[in-house]
Amino acid sequence: MKYVLVTGGVVSGLGKGVTASSIGVVLKACGLRVTSIKIEFGNDDWCDAGTMSPFEHGEVFVLDDGGEVDLDLGNYERFLDVRLTRDNNITTGKIYQSVLEQERRGDYLGKTVVPHITEAIKNWIESVSHIPVDGKEGPADVCVIELGGTVGDIESMPFIEALRQLLFSVGQNNFCLIHVSLIPVLGVVGEQPLLENTRQKLSQFCHVPVSNILNIHDVPNIWHIPLLLRSQNAHDAILTHLELQSVANTPNLQEWTDRAETFDNLSNSVSTIPLNCIPPVMFFRKSDENLSALTGENCNGREICWNGRFLSVSGEGGFLALLHACIACSLKPAIDWIAASDLEDDNALSTPEAQATAWRTLKNAACILVPGGFGDRGVKGMLLAAKYARENKVPYLGICLGMQISVIEFARNVLGMERANSSEFDKDTPNPVVIFMPEGSKTHMGSTMRLGSRRTLFQTPDCLTAKLYHNSEHVDERHRHRYEVNPEMVNTLEKSGLKFVGKDETGKRMEILELKDHPFYVGAQFHPEFKSRPGRPSPLFLGFILAAIGQLGPYLQNPRNGSL
Repeated sequence: MKYVLVTGGVVSGLGKGVTASSIGVVLKACGLRVTSIKIEFGNDDWCDAGTMSPFEHGEVFVLDDGGEVDLDLGNYERFLDVRLTRDNNITTGKIYQSVLEQERRGDYLGKTVVPHITEAIKNWIESVSHIPVDGKEGPADVCVIELGGTVGDIESMPFIEALRQLLFSVGQNNFCLIHVSLIPVLGVVGEQPLLENTRQKLSQFCHVPVSNILNIHDVPNIWHIPLLLRSQNAHDAILTHLELQSVANTPNLQEWTDRAETFDNLSNSVSTIPLNCIPPVMFFRKSDENLSALTGENCNGREICWNGRFLSVSGEGGFLALLHACIACSLKPAIDWIAASDLEDDNALSTPEAQATAWRTLKNAACILVPGGFGDRGVKGMLLAAKYARENKVPYLGICLGMQISVIEFARNVLGMERANSSEFDKDTPNPVVIFMPEGSKTHMGSTMRLGSRRTLFQTPDCLTAKLYHNSEHVDERHRHRYEVNPEMVNTLEKSGLKFVGKDETGKRMEILELKDHPFYVGAQFHPEFKSRPGRPSPLFLGFILAAIGQLGPYLQNPRNGSL
């Protein structure tokens, strides 16, 4: 096994994840099989990412096996088109927990435990790196390891030492170190193009050949990063160090080049409008403007921005799924913001201008998306958005919480159940149309949700969702939720036109809903955004965008085997 370790310096958030993913893309383009590992040592995700604060670290990414992991594993999956496991995310908690369990069993026979920490890290890396993640048999050729945080953080010391030992044990030519750093300049520029004299100075003081110091600068979109690496011959340096020249080819990145250039040259736009923090509401609207970036909104002191590199606290997967779908439709998304709470009647007196702006934005929307989330913040606004979409035939996609919102809204405004609600928001509701899942734990938070890839069975092959998936029987998608539609309310809801066209294998869990006589009104209990890929968008997001531009009907009549 060959290892490529990516570390970061100066500050966190430099783009190590995108860099590691892009290195994997270039090596894969050379004909090599690549796998990835993310090491995270912060207190924010001690055992896994499931309980970390989204205000500080963004949303949680969910894997097929139910692992709640760092966002960077989402980057690895999307860039490399692989399916990782929970063990590809190594955390301090996992390491210490495994060592303590062994100590309690007496496995160390009274020996000093500290050396076993680094040994456990090395064993974990070597074991996981041999797990195939690309659907083929046998281990990959190269494992790209990203060490989270910043070198020098005290929490990273056991991992730094373990990786030093790993380098020593596997040998210099089986271990390549790549360090990502920041070259700042004073003033408003932010960062400098990497000048030749700067490269010379870095080489002199860091003992790195000048040819191995690369300039990965800001780019219009992240798909340019693998191209930047290739243009500076990063693959040659890595392949030479790892002695892989004889088995590697010249990197073929034509697909990436086409995608990056296509996105840069798009002019027709569908404006992606807003996203509330937690929980979010997102909209699309048709616009003559071609905004290049998401403007910021400050939520609980955390600024959110979107420039293709840093992603929102509550919609990273959703944003990229939207991006993938837009590119497939030859549309350039332009992104704006709105807070769901601004739609609420309670704000009419306190912030009338904000409410007026929010409603004006909503009414200009070509389609409306309510993604997942937790808690009751913004729920009233989301219910109003769902009601507007239903009554005005505006394409609507509700994911997880967004599906539950559509059920609550329908029960209140169509069935007349004024106090219909989720037991998450009102434990005393007389009409609990959304309930806590029966097997869920009410005492423990970590890894207690319904997680991972689960099968959904289509109840009829003629439903819109089955047609989008090009599968009349079932679909496998990833889940992350504690609350779900109350099965006792299903018959009542369906009699009035809200059809649950997808259910789990027991028939008791509602997975997909569609609204009769509506151009596109779909709710999914699962998270389709987790399996969206560049060049292969999520079917639900693709259908959503197609409905927004009036092309869903022609697509369904002639889907061209699922591609546009």
